[in-house]
Amino acid sequence: MRQIVLDTETTGLEPEQGHRIIEIGCVELAGRRLTGNRFHQYLQPDRTIDEAAVEVHGITNAFLSDKPRFGDIAADLSAFLRGAEVIIHNAAFDVGFLNHELARWQDTAPRVEDLCSVTDTLAMAKRLHPGQRNSLDALCKRYGIDNSSRELHGALLDAEILADVYLAMTGGQVSLSLDHAGESLLSSGAHEIRRLPADRPPLSIVRASPAELSAHRERLAAIERASEKGCLWLRMESGLAEQG
Repeated sequence: MRQIVLDTETTGLEPEQGHRIIEIGCVELAGRRLTGNRFHQYLQPDRTIDEAAVEVHGITNAFLSDKPRFGDIAADLSAFLRGAEVIIHNAAFDVGFLNHELARWQDTAPRVEDLCSVTDTLAMAKRLHPGQRNSLDALCKRYGIDNSSRELHGALLDAEILADVYLAMTGGQVSLSLDHAGESLLSSGAHEIRRLPADRPPLSIVRASPAELSAHRERLAAIERASEKGCLWLRMESGLAEQG
């Protein structure tokens, strides 16, 4: 499944009070790697931005005066999100604003929940780190992620930072793809293959130490807690134990 990490900036805190989205930033993950595919747009809100909001994100009405309105980009945004798992920090806030904007755009427009599944990294962080601060900045500090460029909030920057946080929270970046060196080895031809002699000594078996096994179990437990679908490795181990 495609994963989209999303963030928004707004004119204020409550869509019910007429506040609007003024920036949407999305980055795409595939195979737990950033693909470079993104969706980013500033929006004309047709209302004044609260001063407190400007202090947070630095976006002004003057800057947005020539930007498109949400209705101008709604179809493209919907197509970008459709069928993906969308990852948001404090999802209730962003989803509430997006659904408000979609309803303003078209009476028959789908809700975010109809377009995609939603994963809330704030809820995930609260499960992993109960009783601790779980803001995006706090998570960056906890997981050693550089957010030094984040003097002000910005939807695209925050989406990129959240992608790093999400990967760290769920076990780090993993790639099964071959690099160029690996591809060249595979395509180098059968004459490059060297077989071991039949009389070679037996290979030594190095078994995991108790400390390594304990660390392995702790990592699987963390993945089990963080993932809505659970840890596949644990299910495989359970199945093998039952067969044995």
